[in-house]
Amino acid sequence: METLAVKPAIKVAALCGSLRKGSFNRGLLRSAIQLSKESVNGMEIEYLDISPLPMLNTDLEVNGTFPPVVEAFRQKILQADSVLFASPEYNFSVTGPLKNAIDWASRPPNCWADKAAAIVSAGGSFGGGRAQYHLRQIGVYLDLHFINKPEFYLNAFAPPAKFDGDGNLIDPPSKERLKEVLLSLLAFTLRLKGQC
Repeated sequence: METLAVKPAIKVAALCGSLRKGSFNRGLLRSAIQLSKESVNGMEIEYLDISPLPMLNTDLEVNGTFPPVVEAFRQKILQADSVLFASPEYNFSVTGPLKNAIDWASRPPNCWADKAAAIVSAGGSFGGGRAQYHLRQIGVYLDLHFINKPEFYLNAFAPPAKFDGDGNLIDPPSKERLKEVLLSLLAFTLRLKGQC
């Protein structure tokens, strides 16, 4: 008997604000992708690499078109039902690469509008919390709708160890908190889409 594949209820675009190979924030996204496959039904997360995006320069927009790498990124955002951001905190704010990606996808027409979103972060003592609040402010103008709870800030350096040497999340309580964020994002996305 042939088994029919079940189409995921929502598609999530996952963006990491750090370009570092062993980034803890990228580790959070890897863990989120694994959790979505194992224990969060109805969600498919796709990691979008923002490192190839050129710095925003409107001279690169020619006759209403974007460079191919930018257009491909914009299409992925448009096709997503919601967005999962993971970013460290640089100087009390989001990282330059993440802001650049946000700006490219906000060029008319705004690709972020009316999407649900969630933020997770790992870093020093504040766990990236101030960058999260700044990203929420940016989201207001972009018409992004962030979940409010649960919040996920992780002090990556406090014992016990949260990540292994490759930046993979190994802390079970943190994985459980991350799963709660994903479940909240799923429920909020479905509510915004009128499917619950």
